[in-house]
Amino acid sequence: MQAMKRIDDEAIHDDGGRARVLLTELADNLWWCWGVDGAAIFRALDPERFEATGHDPHAVLAALSDAEAQARLEAAGLTTTLDEAVRALRTYLAGAGTWGRRHAGLLHHAPIAYFSAEFGLHESLPIYSGGLGVLAGDHLKSASDLGLPLIGVGLLYREGYFQQTLDDEGWQQQAYPALEPEAKGLRRVCAPDGSWLQVQVETQTGVLHAAVWEQAVGRVRLLLLDADVPENTPADRALTHRLYGGDERTRIRQELLLGVGGMRALDGLGVRPAALHLNEGHSAFAALEAMAQHVEREGMSLAEAREEVANRTLFTTHTPVPAGHDRFGPDLLVEHLLPLAQRLGLDAEGVLAFGRVRPECRDETFCMTVLAMKLAHRVNGVSFLHGRVSREMWASLYAEHPLHRIPIGHVTNGVHLPTFLAPRMARLLDASLPAGWRERQDEPEIWEPVLQIPDEAIHEVREGLKRDLVHHLRELAARQARGRGEAASVVRALEHAFEGDALLVGFARRFATYKRASLVLEDLEVLDALVNDPARPMRFVFAGKAHPRDEGGKRLLQKVFRASRDPRFLGKVVLLEGYDLSLGRALTRGVDVWLNNPRRPLEASGTSGQKAAMNGVLNCSILDGWWAEGFDGDNGFAIGRGEVHRDLKLQDARDQEELVRVLREEVAPLYYDRDASGLARGWLRRVKRAMATLGWRFNADRMVRDYAKGGYLPAAGVQLSEPR
Repeated sequence: MQAMKRIDDEAIHDDGGRARVLLTELADNLWWCWGVDGAAIFRALDPERFEATGHDPHAVLAALSDAEAQARLEAAGLTTTLDEAVRALRTYLAGAGTWGRRHAGLLHHAPIAYFSAEFGLHESLPIYSGGLGVLAGDHLKSASDLGLPLIGVGLLYREGYFQQTLDDEGWQQQAYPALEPEAKGLRRVCAPDGSWLQVQVETQTGVLHAAVWEQAVGRVRLLLLDADVPENTPADRALTHRLYGGDERTRIRQELLLGVGGMRALDGLGVRPAALHLNEGHSAFAALEAMAQHVEREGMSLAEAREEVANRTLFTTHTPVPAGHDRFGPDLLVEHLLPLAQRLGLDAEGVLAFGRVRPECRDETFCMTVLAMKLAHRVNGVSFLHGRVSREMWASLYAEHPLHRIPIGHVTNGVHLPTFLAPRMARLLDASLPAGWRERQDEPEIWEPVLQIPDEAIHEVREGLKRDLVHHLRELAARQARGRGEAASVVRALEHAFEGDALLVGFARRFATYKRASLVLEDLEVLDALVNDPARPMRFVFAGKAHPRDEGGKRLLQKVFRASRDPRFLGKVVLLEGYDLSLGRALTRGVDVWLNNPRRPLEASGTSGQKAAMNGVLNCSILDGWWAEGFDGDNGFAIGRGEVHRDLKLQDARDQEELVRVLREEVAPLYYDRDASGLARGWLRRVKRAMATLGWRFNADRMVRDYAKGGYLPAAGVQLSEPR
């Protein structure tokens, strides 16, 4: 692994240059956004620019001279804080006593290669669309914290996913601002001979070229392939501009670069991974390239190479909907994969068979998930329920197995606690939990003392987080309304939104139709009774993006927007545009209740509710995904009992009725039941139980350890010598 950039302090003149070097050293490693409060340092240099650029430290530094940076640090009293932060970074990078060092030493010679089409690490690096990317980013962060040798492999999207605005009719608009890698602190990767590393991927109609960039994520490296190089045609230079953009031809070429190009990038660095982890089917071509390398270098037969690669490949599927799996027609597949197939000694039909459930069926399209499942001996869903759904969905691929023996397991998703835990709550937990609790966050007994935290203490933290959120939401909603040219009366109402201590319910996620964002809005008379109840009023805040080609999702957004402009709900039901990691963190920290009402069983896992739970926000959710295994009756609220109806309209109607009943009869009474001191004792008891029962189970450290013990280490041919 390349050493992180570090400059001897003594070699720097005291003219502001030292501050610049230290600030750059901190900014160049994304550890600044979770290991220390780096945001406070960079915000102090230029608060307006820091906010306007999506909390981008490099944009702040680029606008300041060395002397200005030094002067602003001194004025904010942060010179010593910066020194301490950089020392902490260096100590972290040099850490020798990690879990990975103790239990996964072999992997330091042959790391895990983790492939994903998107990585959601921080809002300043917008190469993610939603949950899949944030999950991948959390995986890298926890692997870094655990000291687990892992290299991420993805694509560099110079125009990202998209930036969202809403017009005055509430219709989603998309913008694609350019991302300059150097301006984001990314570095071109060099080959061992010192030249810039560049990979080539052959197709029948020409060669695709890609540069390789690197982002430091704590102790972990993230390699990002970039097709915008002079050697490509204009069309191919745009291949990696947008995430999930373009047609099927664009998609297969992106996935060819990710899988085959990613393996060749690792090879160009002399990295021979002990295991491949394919996060969703987009990267499944990596396993074929790995097979070809074994055939060419070790003289293996196709069968031997397939077995060797399968033994060290893990595949995580995230999609419980058949239509959500990438499929390609034979002509497109052969055009792009025949050169690789020929290296394996296969003809067109031979390679097409790898992506078909029935290899001999020429009418069946090539499916990336089928390819991944055929080439991985370890396959998992992302929750217990999703594992079961996946076994049922892919039963025909494993026809020789009874349903309960189909080799698809599950590793339930978790979230990176240091990223999503609010500083206020972190301080309370530091004072209440045993020393070193963060390194043992996946142990149930570590969280038990949460139950003994005084109600007054937890109430004070929760009230502070809600107060911070309401202030932020008012400012953001009013600014967005002014930008749309809305009436002054609307702006004024939003400037005073959420007045009083009303129960605040949050809903923020991708606006896919099956997530049913508007379920609580289906009957506006009922909504009126909830929102404007004189004794137990409720407030609702919504945020989320619809895919640019998802007309149904856009209509859902517009439906929520129009409800928010109904005079009965103005300033009481709010829809925010521009959903990203930053807004997601604020919402999951500050609302009272986190609402999740997908159409069961279509939510593979979901992680936003996990972020909310660790901050003392109670979940109110359909029993789907992670909540189906997290809810215990006293740590949140369940909508229904997990019923599924064949008639989708009937299912939606019954779920809407049950959602309203739970909000009216369970959630509101508990929230508003206050004692003489003004505390909702029953509510706070449930908050503490949620944190104590969910915090240890649904964090990314537990998730990554599960992958390491159940997949990475067995794939590398080793076993843990002890449980921890």
